[in-house]
Amino acid sequence: MSAVRHTFFCIDGHTAGNPVRLVAGGAPLLKGKSMAERRLDFLDRFDWIRTSLCFEPRGHDMMSGGFLYPPTRDDTDIGILFIETSGCLPMCGHGTIGMVTFGLENGLIQPATPGKLRVEVPAGVIDIDYTTDGKRVTSVKIRNVPAYLAAEGISIDVPGFGPLSVDVSYGGNYYAIVEPQGAYTGLDDLGASRIVELSRTIRELVREQYQPVHPLEPSIKGVSHVLWADKPKGEGADGRNAVFYGERAIDRSPCGTGTSARLAHLAAKGKLKVGDRFVHESYICSRFIGRVEAETMIGDQKAIIPSIEGSAIATGFNTIWVDREDPFWAGFTVV
Repeated sequence: MSAVRHTFFCIDGHTAGNPVRLVAGGAPLLKGKSMAERRLDFLDRFDWIRTSLCFEPRGHDMMSGGFLYPPTRDDTDIGILFIETSGCLPMCGHGTIGMVTFGLENGLIQPATPGKLRVEVPAGVIDIDYTTDGKRVTSVKIRNVPAYLAAEGISIDVPGFGPLSVDVSYGGNYYAIVEPQGAYTGLDDLGASRIVELSRTIRELVREQYQPVHPLEPSIKGVSHVLWADKPKGEGADGRNAVFYGERAIDRSPCGTGTSARLAHLAAKGKLKVGDRFVHESYICSRFIGRVEAETMIGDQKAIIPSIEGSAIATGFNTIWVDREDPFWAGFTVV
């Protein structure tokens, strides 16, 4: 870091309850001919920005966000780079909904066609439809990158809990999916603290047996999240989840890439078909509307095109200083 004090101007808010921090000023200039290459350059040279803004004392366990960049492709309107406590993700659904909302409402994004955007993310290109009421963005619908079921029936034995059969599905990130079985009878029977404790172990046990690699983008690899599936609580919902990420975070939103992975999971098992809608609840019962838009292929892998629809609310502007004389300038975590 060249300056003694680095300043970041941020727009803070949340999507369905999960925080989003759009870094509107202070983003580094990145090398790369695609957002995927820029992501790798960011991780190599600027990961201190992520830890400074997402970790304590400027962030917290659930903090996530990102930066807007000019796209590298002529057929897109904007590029997005994602940051959160767990790393620099290839794709983040709730983050996209939040950053698109805040960017449009504050004039940072100028779409070529009102109501539509094409966005370049490290995982590929996503299409967005959004609605407005005056200057407020009321909903954002993401036509996500292709999603697919990567592996089924991975058997693990969780100490102090028992055996589980886990599937792995991709929706922009790789998810270990745990459906009700054996000792897992539902989210409310576990509680948040137990979910976090078990998820760290489950993720490690799955990683020991299986390391997925994206068929077209080898830099996207490895299981990063755990999705606990459950029956819905509210009227009109089709399912509920708790998504674990980082070291002790449970997504407050239904998770955009997690919902995409769940749609691919259910479609591969014949429980959803093209055109079907799936209203997904989060741990706190906020909602995204998911839909299987189409069937497709990723290389020789059968996949679907999922969509996710939700909304976000900005909570304020935040000017953050990162000062090298601060002993905690790079942030810290307490596990």
